[in-house]
Amino acid sequence: MESRVLLRFMFIIITTLLLFLFTKSWFNLIPNKSDQLTCSNYSPWCTSKNRFQSKSSNNLFYPVNQKTIRDHKSHIPHHPLDPLTIIEMNKAKSILLSYPPFTISSSSFTIHSLVLEEPEKELVLKWRKGDKLLPRKASIIALLHGQAHVITIDLESNKVIHHDIRETKTGYPTMTIEDMNSAAWAPLSDANFNRTIVSRGVDLADLACLPLSTGWFGTKEEKRRLIKVQCYTMQGTINFYMRPIEGLTVLLDMDTKQVVEMTDLGLDIPIPKASNTDYRFSKQPNKPLMMRVLNPISIEQPKGPSFEIEDGHLVKWANWEFHLKPDPRAGVVISQARIRDSETGVLRSVMYKGLTSELFVPYMDPTDAWYFKTYMDAGEYGFGLQAMPLDPLNDCPRYACYMDGVFTASDGTPFIRSNMICVFESYAGDIGWRHAESPITGMEIREVRPKVTLVVRMAASVANYDYIVDWEFQMDGLIRVKVGLSGILMVKGTPYDNLNKVPKNEKLYGTILSENVVGVIHDHYVTFYLDMDVDGSDNSFVKVNLVRENTSPEEGSPRRSYLRADRNIAKTEKDAQIKLKLYEPSEFHVINPSKETRVGNPVGYKIVPGGTAASLLDHLDPPQKRGAFTNNQIWVTPYNRSEQWAGGLFVYQSHGEDTLAVWSERDRPIENKDIVLWYTLGFHHIPCQEDFPIMPTVSSSFDVKPVNFFESNPILRMPPNLEKDLPICKAAASA
Repeated sequence: MESRVLLRFMFIIITTLLLFLFTKSWFNLIPNKSDQLTCSNYSPWCTSKNRFQSKSSNNLFYPVNQKTIRDHKSHIPHHPLDPLTIIEMNKAKSILLSYPPFTISSSSFTIHSLVLEEPEKELVLKWRKGDKLLPRKASIIALLHGQAHVITIDLESNKVIHHDIRETKTGYPTMTIEDMNSAAWAPLSDANFNRTIVSRGVDLADLACLPLSTGWFGTKEEKRRLIKVQCYTMQGTINFYMRPIEGLTVLLDMDTKQVVEMTDLGLDIPIPKASNTDYRFSKQPNKPLMMRVLNPISIEQPKGPSFEIEDGHLVKWANWEFHLKPDPRAGVVISQARIRDSETGVLRSVMYKGLTSELFVPYMDPTDAWYFKTYMDAGEYGFGLQAMPLDPLNDCPRYACYMDGVFTASDGTPFIRSNMICVFESYAGDIGWRHAESPITGMEIREVRPKVTLVVRMAASVANYDYIVDWEFQMDGLIRVKVGLSGILMVKGTPYDNLNKVPKNEKLYGTILSENVVGVIHDHYVTFYLDMDVDGSDNSFVKVNLVRENTSPEEGSPRRSYLRADRNIAKTEKDAQIKLKLYEPSEFHVINPSKETRVGNPVGYKIVPGGTAASLLDHLDPPQKRGAFTNNQIWVTPYNRSEQWAGGLFVYQSHGEDTLAVWSERDRPIENKDIVLWYTLGFHHIPCQEDFPIMPTVSSSFDVKPVNFFESNPILRMPPNLEKDLPICKAAASA
């Protein structure tokens, strides 16, 4: 008996050590007094992917082919919206530790967010470079004894100036990375769980477990933070996602790490085989390819990039200027996007702030091991926290520049998420504008301009799925926001290895992708927050309906019908709740009613939807109540700095009582006001065999496009490319 106790004790000790090592490998911690990372004392920084050099010690952007180490510890803010520096993060942590009730012990609370509390919008708009920097404040969300505390710290006076304790009924803060890591390991301390794993024929050494948010389905998910854990086997493959231990679900108390409940309803379901699941190039079968292999392709910039990054965060390119920063929840934040008018030279405002507000991913399987899989990837996991380092030459082109994210661990210690964002110019042979005269006119005219764009990119790997988010700025004033989905499907084990063997009355809830593997049907919704400031903050939302008009006999026209445009200004929020309809086409304009073009049109920008999807779930279904911000594709609300996250400030185990849909029910006035437009990009995903074992990227986008904003084509004076301006590349002799 004593030997069994000793063995169990040793197992827990080893598991704890592995957890520590795994957590440490997840991010590079930067203690207050640690040395600067150098190649001599930290060899991973000497790899080909980590050779950097900055032109300025305060520049966060680094061409990947240069060679000095990034010194984040010396960064200082230059702009009111610059993220907190390491010095400021450490200072905020120190102030919090000296503030009751956080003085007791640093181990008695966890920090779930430590970010800049942005100054009031009107102050930022008045600020100019050279002015004194606006007071710097830190916003902290912490859990202490099960209660959520929202705290604001003034970094100049070293004081807590705001402290609010929130009811947990409205949800819990975003999980920390430590929450996720510890939850994945915690079941191993439960003997019953270990016996169950071994009884399934899985070696504990091959086990891989995922922490899965529970959603909210009633009183069972109240009064404590809960998480579910499901596991896979890595035996024979790195792609453990394709080898689920189906039906085994552990309900865990996230704070105590104790197993609350374990269900195992998949004893009759075999674990799928490992064959053909490894997606790495080095592991592909050594046999002749049945396709032509492409030669490497790269676009070079012999004169260097056309954009510059001023003071680490202010991006200037062509006629655009905007502030760029990483965020642990949103990923990328674009602020104060302005464009210089080619006629007047005036820098005109377009958007005060744009970001990914929330992602909602409900799976369409109501069974015990799947019904709760209705993830909110930003509010539950942290979209920025899940951003992985971008891979030079593959994620981004050779000439891209990179930005790190500097975030904090649960104890407030800063860490670096390296290569989190890349910025590059893109040219794919597209055309900016063109016209060639027909020979019948006798005029030999052919005018063409190439389309070059500036791309800001990040990629978040939220466990199995990879999301690529691009903010693309075009010279004609258009902003394109594009989302790409790739990565690995979350699959379900099944007893069937062929569709022909499935009984007619049995529901698969998806598609058989391989032997004993079902890809479950699911949706993805990505909701964007767009604080539009079109030539100023006071804007209006206009729905321009295309309506069929029948011709009258009096008109004497051979035509029977034509279309007219009816303009309707939204007075209140409910007027601007939009469900897109193919056979009721509309345009959606944000205008400045106090600014007109020389011919009298109000200046504006319009939202141009791309391919999207609408939620078909019952509005009373618990997941849809929490994700009610997807009930419409477009919402417009008056600006309120506390309303930034579509699913609410606290999403984890929330009931859906603090969402965009709830705020909009107030039906506040929005005409000629400072307004925010919300747009949801959607995907229905019915998996197919081409998604196995890893998905080719599928993308969709929407545009924010000028409409009567300029007096004429803003890129009319853009010069064409000439042969003398471009280097001549010669093919290799072997070609």
